Amino acid sequence: MSRDTSFAPKSLTAPEYVRALFEPGDNAAILVQNRKTGNTVQRIARAEAIASREFQERLAVQSVAGADVYVSMNPIRDGAYSRTKENIKEIRHVYLDLDRSGDESLEAIRNSTNVPPPNFVLDTSPGKHQVIWKVSGFSQDEAESVLHMLANQFGGDMAATDSTRVLRLPGFANHKLAQEFIVQARQESDGVYSRCTFTLDEGMPESQRHLINDNRRPQVLHAEHKSQSERDWAYAKRALARGLPPEEVMRDIAEFRANDKHDPADYARRTVTKAQAELRNASSLEIPSTLARDESSQGRSH
Repeated sequence: MSRDTSFAPKSLTAPEYVRALFEPGDNAAILVQNRKTGNTVQRIARAEAIASREFQERLAVQSVAGADVYVSMNPIRDGAYSRTKENIKEIRHVYLDLDRSGDESLEAIRNSTNVPPPNFVLDTSPGKHQVIWKVSGFSQDEAESVLHMLANQFGGDMAATDSTRVLRLPGFANHKLAQEFIVQARQESDGVYSRCTFTLDEGMPESQRHLINDNRRPQVLHAEHKSQSERDWAYAKRALARGLPPEEVMRDIAEFRANDKHDPADYARRTVTKAQAELRNASSLEIPSTLARDESSQGRSH
């Protein structure tokens, strides 16, 4: 069972969470995104500065004004000004964004013998969670391989499987919801895990293994199953509809498909161009509000 029974779970404030994720001298990225105004600002600062009262007060002002607040999961190299793979100092965390059947998926993680106890669980909206493990000794390729397998086996968001990802910062509102929801964080373990503690089967989701073990027929995917290219296109539409710059969406897709596309930059450009055309066509048919509702319910970081 994936529970750390020796650790007493505790709630964390935003400063406590930042200090638990990083060493004081680490650089971390803070992303502030206001969907109402279309403004997205990223700042890279020392973890000790981010956890300070002054910094947190400035973030609170942005949150009250309608902005969502995110923090990077891995530290940034000294002197870097962007959150790219080349600028990741080292892998400190692997994670899952559970935006569908979140409660069930979280329970499967806690009951699994194939993953260690999560260090942090964030409640990002009712029934949706972000799960983080502290790790060491991972290369970027190893980390992203584990991220893919975690998402595949526990029903996580496949778009949130790169080492440059930002996840929500607790204590601030999730403004993607009609009713304000303050993100909450719990620490459930103080372990630091190596690659060998994730004994994942790349080919079969955890939910299907449970069904087989229970002598039940596993669910078979038919027409609704989407290829990765279809998922990339759907992600591009969601991200553009939320107001992310096309260049950032292209970068995300290119990095995500860097290992399986001959020219990932060109692939990303064509995918985003197709998504932009689809959104324009939807707008010309006077159904943008319906599209926005459908797409926003499946966002990259809920």
